[in-house]
Amino acid sequence: MAISALDRQRSGQGMAWLALAALGVVFGDLGTSPLYALQEAFHGGHGVRPTPGNVVGVLSLFLWSLILMVSVKYVLLLMRADNKGEGGILALLAQIVGGRGEGGGAVRWTLLGLAGAAMLYGDGVITPAVSVLSAMEGLQVAAPVLSAYVVPGTVLILVLLFMVQPFGSGRVGAAFGPILAAWFAAIAALGLAQLWQNPAILQAINPAQGIAYFQRNGFAGFVSLGAVVLCLTGAEALYADMGHFGARPIRLAWYGLALPSLILNYLGQGALLLSHPELSSRPFYSMAPEWTLYPMVALATLATIVASQALITAVFSLTHQSVQLGFFPRVKALHTSGSHKGQIYLPLLNWSLMLATIAVVLGFRESGKLAAAFGLAVSTTMAITTVLFAVLARRRWRWPWWAVALAAGGLLVIDLAFWLANALKFMDGGWLPLLLGAAIFAAMGCWFGGRRMLARQGRDGLLPVDALLSSLRLNPVARIPGVGVFLSESPDGVPLVLLHHLKHNQALHETALLLTLQMLDAPRAEGERTSARWLGEGMARVTARYGYMEQPDVPAAMADAARLLGVPVFEPLATSYYLGRQTLVALPRGGRLRRAMLAVFFFLRQNERSATLYFGLPPNRVVELGARIEL
Repeated sequence: MAISALDRQRSGQGMAWLALAALGVVFGDLGTSPLYALQEAFHGGHGVRPTPGNVVGVLSLFLWSLILMVSVKYVLLLMRADNKGEGGILALLAQIVGGRGEGGGAVRWTLLGLAGAAMLYGDGVITPAVSVLSAMEGLQVAAPVLSAYVVPGTVLILVLLFMVQPFGSGRVGAAFGPILAAWFAAIAALGLAQLWQNPAILQAINPAQGIAYFQRNGFAGFVSLGAVVLCLTGAEALYADMGHFGARPIRLAWYGLALPSLILNYLGQGALLLSHPELSSRPFYSMAPEWTLYPMVALATLATIVASQALITAVFSLTHQSVQLGFFPRVKALHTSGSHKGQIYLPLLNWSLMLATIAVVLGFRESGKLAAAFGLAVSTTMAITTVLFAVLARRRWRWPWWAVALAAGGLLVIDLAFWLANALKFMDGGWLPLLLGAAIFAAMGCWFGGRRMLARQGRDGLLPVDALLSSLRLNPVARIPGVGVFLSESPDGVPLVLLHHLKHNQALHETALLLTLQMLDAPRAEGERTSARWLGEGMARVTARYGYMEQPDVPAAMADAARLLGVPVFEPLATSYYLGRQTLVALPRGGRLRRAMLAVFFFLRQNERSATLYFGLPPNRVVELGARIEL
């Protein structure tokens, strides 16, 4: 069927609006990196002298890093590695090992993926701090007398930013795209003005200038890669947020506005330093004419708030996905939009992030010091993503070895070079993201390992349904009116909570449902969400399937089950939900590592959000039965 000109126009307009929206959500972090990235190369603790040769060489590294690592790695390659439209390191991991990471060979890839995800939490703490702080430092350029207000102003903005999170990002999301569009236009104009005055910086387009820079500076040139990687902050978010808009709008926004604006601005900063190397401590704001300084500080602050909002939202989404995939304990999640399921708010995580971010600002007090810490978090996640992509390309896509070595191997060499350069800044602040990441990884790893042990224990003692049905026929028990719903983690066998109910009460409801909420390794369940079938003796097996981007809805599953089973809607006041409350005990065996893992797992298990609240069950209709399980 032919597509009319009007349809094409509407399609084009829709794509343009999506690209504009993608600017605000996807490119906030990448777009604000010019505030602090280049100055770190010349003015940081490991900076080189801003000689003309060094300025051209460093700019060449910046430009080709954006081209190779963002345009090629993320936009061209990784955005093809989507999981039914969703991106991000957990989506990549789910395609390799499945949602639960079962199987001995899959465990190492699961742990590697969890390590990369854990580092994003460090990114989520540092990004708001370094972004807003670097924007506010423009006050020092505009009016040095205001220097004392930079840190307090940063803290105030961060407090306000986290305080509005309960209202949901959707309330202010409509303004994100235009703000970032204005920001990109402004930084492009600043860069173009400087480039017009000193076009000699265009030599940086030649990659040979970057090679000559390494030859000229030796080890000091290699160390400066720790500053170059800062121009790539936010590349991982570009991949993770593709599910919100799709690949085409993101590519349109990147190639149409974001990339040209970034290139022009970095070239403009380089052109300025060729003429005025003494301005290397603050090249971004030094490009702006005096009369534009205050408006630029205001626009930069708005842009960094947008960038911070995107990272906070990404951390919320990452945590929600981790819970659904079984990598993190249940936490309180509030949906802030009735039309967009992906907009969620996690209260405990929000206030924890706020306190951690403010502590980082008060501890470091300068964006340059924070930039040293920032690079290690970014480069670690980028390297892990490349490794997982190589595994996916080889295992699932069946790429030949030479293709994997050429594509992923070449990118991994660059990733590792960035990582090693940033590792040298460990004592300058690089320890911070590693410490934050290690704490999150320990929690996720212990939870993952403890759940696997618990699931293995449950499978070993699982009673087949046929055995229970035979027992009920030979030795009938009293049947009471109503519906009993017994939640089970396994879609096979008899739930342990049902056996304890029969043991203690010697009775069973007229209708007994064995309900399993099955989490898939896909973003969203496709096809029929709920399946239900009668087993006999008034018992039925019900399975509700959910993707890791979705929230289980037990009342909706019950309504679907009634329809599929051909019975009237289950009366809420005549329905009881039975949950198992497990008392976990560690057996005196194994080494210290096993005992430590179980100790952390037990602590998290005791403090996770209750299933009653998490699944939205009516509290006055829930019965919990305890059981002692030895691991």
